[in-house]
Amino acid sequence: MNGISREAAIVGIGATDYSKNSGRTELRLAAEAVTTALADAGLTPADVDGLTTFTMDSNTEAAVARAVGIPSLKFFSQVNFGGGAACATVQHAAMAVASGIADVVVAYRAFNERSATRFGQFSTGLAAAPTSSGVDAGWSYPHGLGTPAAQVAMVARRYMHVYGATSADFGAVAVADRKHAAVNPAAFFYGKPITLEDHQNSRWIAEPLHLLDCCQESDGGIAIVVTSAERAKDLKQKPAVIAAAAQGAGSDQYVMTSYYRDGMTGLPEMGLVGEQLWAQSGLTPAEMQMAVLYDHFTPFVLMQLEELGFCGRGEAKDFIAGGAIEHGGRLPLNTHGGQLGEAYIHGMNGIAEGVRQIRGTSVNQVDRVENVLVTAGTGVPTSGLVLTA
Repeated sequence: MNGISREAAIVGIGATDYSKNSGRTELRLAAEAVTTALADAGLTPADVDGLTTFTMDSNTEAAVARAVGIPSLKFFSQVNFGGGAACATVQHAAMAVASGIADVVVAYRAFNERSATRFGQFSTGLAAAPTSSGVDAGWSYPHGLGTPAAQVAMVARRYMHVYGATSADFGAVAVADRKHAAVNPAAFFYGKPITLEDHQNSRWIAEPLHLLDCCQESDGGIAIVVTSAERAKDLKQKPAVIAAAAQGAGSDQYVMTSYYRDGMTGLPEMGLVGEQLWAQSGLTPAEMQMAVLYDHFTPFVLMQLEELGFCGRGEAKDFIAGGAIEHGGRLPLNTHGGQLGEAYIHGMNGIAEGVRQIRGTSVNQVDRVENVLVTAGTGVPTSGLVLTA
């Protein structure tokens, strides 16, 4: 049993609006999200003594502390690997709280990812950068594999070949996400569900990925407030207790381009995260009432279901069939709309949705939720959480 299991809880969540052009600086977005999250928790900036974020975030912990009015910090950290950092920021916060290093830690992520730096574009300078990331990119960029969509498409094609999955199977994920987003007023695609035909008719981005297999590019910010499970009992909101929190980097791991492994049909780093989550929490996949699986590209949702033990290898296409991952189905996924339907805030909005499900306040509330699985970015070293009531 892990030393931090059930020792910390999420007690506040906050978000800005989600848009394609926020009209504000990234620092302002971060400050807005943190301020909103603290108000949600019934806490003040003076209560906070820790901040944690992504290495990709442009807002340092000290800058956010100044902007929000946090007097001082005893703990601050950043996690690498893009979207893979999402759940790990909460893990770091939980470790700080459980160890007594800090009392209240806020994890945040804020960016203008549509109106400013667009992650989906080819970065010509990366492969020549004198860094380990530059060396890694040098193996794939010369072959034209320089965007996340192109990189994921290569893995998706191999997965289809080995297991018989189809583009329509991937489309089922997009349809479910957009169905959920359509009734979520905070979602960018509020009121805009899609059909499988819409998915199949959307233009190619990198075969076998259609446009509707790919997540959005969004502006916005999210903040998550973590404190001890004991203190959480006396605060404003029903706490989402952190039953497990884990990180994982697999053998021969690259960033989005781990093509030199023996196989290309899975996400072993997520398998490693899953093993830790079930061991720490003492729970099993069958005990999850719903899940929030990182959905930057639809094929990786199917692979995650297999790596995490919800079904066997190659069986995800059958597991999700017939609306099984839609609200009311066997395992509802991404009930906020996910990153395909709500917004792409590097997975942090998925953690917030997990908290809402525990609280009973989701726009697509699942009945009798006691346990929720949340995962972070795939194709990279990653992380995950199990939240409990």
